[in-house]
Amino acid sequence: MKMILVAGGPERELPDLKSFEETDVHWIGIDRGTLYLLHRGIKPQAAFGDFDSITAEEWDLIKKEVESIHTFPAEKDETDLELALQWALSFKPGHLTILGATGGRLDHFFGTVSLLTNNQLAFHDTEVEVVDRQNRLAIYQGPLKKRVENDTDYKYFSFFPVTKEVKEFTLEGFKYPLTNHTVQLGSTLYVSNELIGESGTFSFTDGILIMVRSSDD
Repeated sequence: MKMILVAGGPERELPDLKSFEETDVHWIGIDRGTLYLLHRGIKPQAAFGDFDSITAEEWDLIKKEVESIHTFPAEKDETDLELALQWALSFKPGHLTILGATGGRLDHFFGTVSLLTNNQLAFHDTEVEVVDRQNRLAIYQGPLKKRVENDTDYKYFSFFPVTKEVKEFTLEGFKYPLTNHTVQLGSTLYVSNELIGESGTFSFTDGILIMVRSSDD
């Protein structure tokens, strides 16, 4: 099962949602992101948020079209995204994608990255990815060896440590290969790499790592 959470960030940053339309996909709207889905003819299975920034007419549309609505006060300890993410992870999906969480306020973006980092252990077998029209971001915990496929829409690969060190970091099939590097927190050595063929692998034995796949436009 795949779940796609659509938050209420700038609509211009959303990728083409048609590329995510597959079987066994569950759409979840978060605040204004619920409207982004409805306006594209996609009916979310659930909606989360305080909905304090939408009009009465928009709220009526959400109530009409969405069966499961989870409302929360505007002043709370968790963000709407965190509440929706916790709910989604309880179903243990194989893959979870977050859209609409970038391109606007930086505090919201860093909050998203912090949320994913702090909850990495809770993901278990769920791969969580943040996607916009120019970037794909995922967080991984070692030990791990992962195969990645070439995608011309997101051809650049960058890797950033979240922990103090990421140990025995290895890149195979990349323009700039590596073998058993210790990645130090704050290093920019691992930015803007590319695959040389149709696929490659990255691996490391310990630590938490952010991988960003991106394009120029």
